[in-house]
Amino acid sequence: MEALSQLSYGPETAKRHVIAGSAVERNRRTLPSYETHTLTVAGVIRDAPPSVGNMHAMSSDVAPPPYDPQAIEPRWQDFWRDEGTYEVDNDDPRDRYYVLCMYPYPSGAAHMGHVRNYTIGDLLTRYRTMQGDAVLSPMGFDSFGLPAENAAIKTGVHPREFTEERIDMLQSSLVRIGGVYDWRRRVRSHDSDYIHWTQWIFLQLLSAGLAYRKDAAVNWCPGCQTVLANEQVVDGRCERSDDLVERRDLEQWYFRITDYAQQLLDDLELVDWPERVATQQRNWIGRSEGVEFEMSVVDAEGNPQDVEALRVYTTRPDTAFGMTFCVVAPEHPIVESITEAGRTDEVAEFVRSARAMSEIDRMSTEGPAAKRGVFTGSSVINPFTGASVPIYVADYVLLSYGTGAVMAVPGQDQRDWEFAMAHGLDIVRTVQPPQDWAGEAYTGDGPAINSGFLDGLEVEEAKASAIKWLEEQELGEPKVNYRLRDWLLSRQRFWGCPIPVVYCDECGITPVPEDQLPVLAPDDVEFTPTGQSPLMSHEGFLHTTCPDCGGPARRETDTMDTFVDSSWYFLRFADPWTPDKPFDPAEVDRWLPVDQYIGGAEHAVLHLMYARFFTKALSDLGIAPKDLREPFQRLFTQGMIRLDGSKMSKSKGNLIAPEEIIDTLGADTLRLAHLQVKPPEEDVDWEDFGLAGCNRFLQRVWRLAVPGSELVAAADLRSGDLAESDVEVRRATHKLIVDITEHLDRWSYNNAVASYMEFVNHLYRYVQSDEGVHGTTLTEAVDTLLKLLAPSTPHISAELYSIRNDGADVHTTAWPTPDESLLQVEEATMVIQVNGKVRDRLTVPVDIDEAAAINAALDSDKVRQYLRGEPRKVIAKPPKIVNIVV
Repeated sequence: MEALSQLSYGPETAKRHVIAGSAVERNRRTLPSYETHTLTVAGVIRDAPPSVGNMHAMSSDVAPPPYDPQAIEPRWQDFWRDEGTYEVDNDDPRDRYYVLCMYPYPSGAAHMGHVRNYTIGDLLTRYRTMQGDAVLSPMGFDSFGLPAENAAIKTGVHPREFTEERIDMLQSSLVRIGGVYDWRRRVRSHDSDYIHWTQWIFLQLLSAGLAYRKDAAVNWCPGCQTVLANEQVVDGRCERSDDLVERRDLEQWYFRITDYAQQLLDDLELVDWPERVATQQRNWIGRSEGVEFEMSVVDAEGNPQDVEALRVYTTRPDTAFGMTFCVVAPEHPIVESITEAGRTDEVAEFVRSARAMSEIDRMSTEGPAAKRGVFTGSSVINPFTGASVPIYVADYVLLSYGTGAVMAVPGQDQRDWEFAMAHGLDIVRTVQPPQDWAGEAYTGDGPAINSGFLDGLEVEEAKASAIKWLEEQELGEPKVNYRLRDWLLSRQRFWGCPIPVVYCDECGITPVPEDQLPVLAPDDVEFTPTGQSPLMSHEGFLHTTCPDCGGPARRETDTMDTFVDSSWYFLRFADPWTPDKPFDPAEVDRWLPVDQYIGGAEHAVLHLMYARFFTKALSDLGIAPKDLREPFQRLFTQGMIRLDGSKMSKSKGNLIAPEEIIDTLGADTLRLAHLQVKPPEEDVDWEDFGLAGCNRFLQRVWRLAVPGSELVAAADLRSGDLAESDVEVRRATHKLIVDITEHLDRWSYNNAVASYMEFVNHLYRYVQSDEGVHGTTLTEAVDTLLKLLAPSTPHISAELYSIRNDGADVHTTAWPTPDESLLQVEEATMVIQVNGKVRDRLTVPVDIDEAAAINAALDSDKVRQYLRGEPRKVIAKPPKIVNIVV
């Protein structure tokens, strides 16, 4: 049977909202599925679609079509788009709910990780909409990035063309999986309007002192020709190109995120995030409390050197009596002045090699970095003991943390222990370990030993006493330090947001005036793998006029880290229409914080940290709402998908194309497979997805619900009073409402799918039973099932519900509510097992006690034949199960 190819609509097709209780009904256009059954068109009900009650009568006249997702799914996707079903205005009177999936980098058509992420977000959007909320579900693209520039170098295709082609591919994929978004709010990082406001925000941060420029050692990838973050360096190599990473000194732009270190730490208490993510954030901030004190530098003979005292930071001043050497970072400015003449070459070579390592490798507690170091020939005086202790230069100390120098106490620090053993240095314990301690460094609690006036004190008391003594001697003071370092945002790339400053010989660093924004990179740039930004070879871009003095000036040729773009896009989504500012704070205040943020755990540190920093800084500057402290109230991180034991990724070439599955089995099958395989936060193996089983289930739903189905036509339809089997179906229907609502609220999607399937099995037994079916009961059961399925499998649910209900869109109906009277069951089915195998099922009162349940089980004729004497054990959990062990 062919579907209608054309529809006739009445004059009023504009979208409108009508509040009806908790649901919002839209003026709907209809999507008929059968040529022979015209639905509600132009406001006139014509030959209405067959309801469940008359399926039997029409089945002999009209054969229903088979389930055809390739026909159904595009039609409904077009309908939701054209109707603006999921477009929401900022003045919508309903309760607001902001669902946001992390906007993706457009690398091409969607992969399975996208499908998993965006299926979850789409399910939540549809579910909350049916519950009566005005749901903001926007989408955009993190469209700047190095891959497009690398492609330009290889192929000559401009990054804009390369990127926009892939945006179209990815957007098409998102639509094909059934994702519904308010596309009016779409953000693309490379659009001139978004560049404008990203640059404007940079200038506000610069004016506030939160953006600055300084020389710094950076990770440089010679293959990608750009600076890398520490996280992009793996085993000393670029994670993308696998080139050996070098250390270079470059003048770089930074954001002063460290000004917000304590706020970033404290405000983690305000959000509902997975604990592992919150822990990663806390560890990255790395707050520590200790003391900073100074020590005099002496030469090999103990004579004072003409250098400043060396300052060290420690969280364990109670162990200072056990300091047997001191370690400074290779970059420390004191290194050259304290190195003896005969050791200059050795120290210089060590410093050079250390600077070639990534900070992550240097901080590792494993491998050679934990033991590598050289003696400078100089020493410091331990103020607690008066002893001279040697100064070493070592890999594992970083200039960017603390003072760049540490006191080494090998008795109480394992890394110091290993270093001391490797270099033949003394080890003095300062905390008494347990009597049976057979380890190396002891880091636990215990009384102080070998520590002079601290002896006998427990650790915390000894710390306080040591700090007090240093203060009294005017050698030190308490100090709080953070591992968090300022955000390096400079990138030596073309395909990024240009940094809006110029350099003038007379005026220095000069911001580009706001009325000259956006600063856009030219299109006619030569993409060659040089050590400088491609913009540096473009005379038209490079040379400009100083906005202050009118003299010649040079533009900044670095571009911004793409994390800058993703640090405020969620604010722009709330209001992309205000013409003279990045967003209206009043509109942002309507939606933020994001109620539910969804994305991969790989973004648990940097993206979230930077987005939180931007939100706090913009709030302080009056750009964002004053009381907006956190951008994302709740966070969900979905598990990754593995194939043959490895994470699916383009670089590994082990991808399964979602498009192939959509083209054959349909998007609803793919969505259902993602939902049923495992809890969504867990990693999953592709081999476990069970696509065929999910498709068979949808086929069964189709045969159960489609008008004219042979399944229902073969049943004996009844009306009038309800039989016990009808009541059981009604009870099961309303229990399903409770179960699915609980499962979706708890993100227990695999259990929701199991409940769907169990219920459909129940309906099949009901329809195929000799007792026949009650038309009203079956109508209620099937229509309720379709509503409950709608967020998970939106296309088939919409198609079947529309056919059965005069063209209505199931997604604009209210979420079902259970009839409490049908949930109050007096009897239950109790399963009786013998040695784990089901031997009988008994109908028992729901309040049956344990003794009565056991007696009933043991009295069962079906059970007694499996008993040989007295059972060894009986485990009863009434009224559900009794397990007898013989």
